[in-house]
Amino acid sequence: MRFLITAVVAYAAYLILTIGSGTVALWSKEELIVGAIFAVIAGALLRNRFIGKDLRMLNPRRWFTFLVYLFPFFLAMAKANIDVAYRVITGRINPAIVKINPNLKNDMSVTMLATSITLTPGTLSVDVEPKTNELYVHWINVDPEILKDMPRDYHPICGSFPDWARRITG
Repeated sequence: MRFLITAVVAYAAYLILTIGSGTVALWSKEELIVGAIFAVIAGALLRNRFIGKDLRMLNPRRWFTFLVYLFPFFLAMAKANIDVAYRVITGRINPAIVKINPNLKNDMSVTMLATSITLTPGTLSVDVEPKTNELYVHWINVDPEILKDMPRDYHPICGSFPDWARRITG
C-alpha cells in the first residue's frame, strides 16, 4: 500500500513538473513512460520514508492544513525578503547563530520547520540536536540581548512555523 501511494504521488509530481512537454494530453509518450519508471523507482526506494509506518500523512485534513499553511509562509517570506533587502542596502546586520527550542516531538515536524526556516530569507537552519530537537539557526540580525537566553523563544525567528508543523505532522 505504501509503495503504491508513494509511486502515485511521485508520478503526479513528475507530471505536474513536466506539464506541456508533448502532444498526448500535454505530455509526450516518452515523458509518460519515463515518469512511470521513475515513479516506480521512487515508490520502491521511498515507501517507508514518504508515508511513514502509521500512514498519518495520508489524512486529507493534514494536506488541507498544509495548503492553508502556505499562505502565512509566503507572507512571512515576502516580509523577510523586504527586511533582507533593507539590511543589504543599509548594511545594518548583526549575524549570529541562535539556539531555539520549538518543542517539536517528531522528525517530520522538525524537518518541516527547518526547511521553512531555511527557505525564509535572512535565516538558515544549521543543525539539530537529535535528542531535544533544538535547532541552531543562523539569523541575519540578532539583538545582543537575545544571545543571553539560549535556547530561546522561537517566535522572533520563525513566528508560527512550529505551530503549523505541529498541526500538519501531528
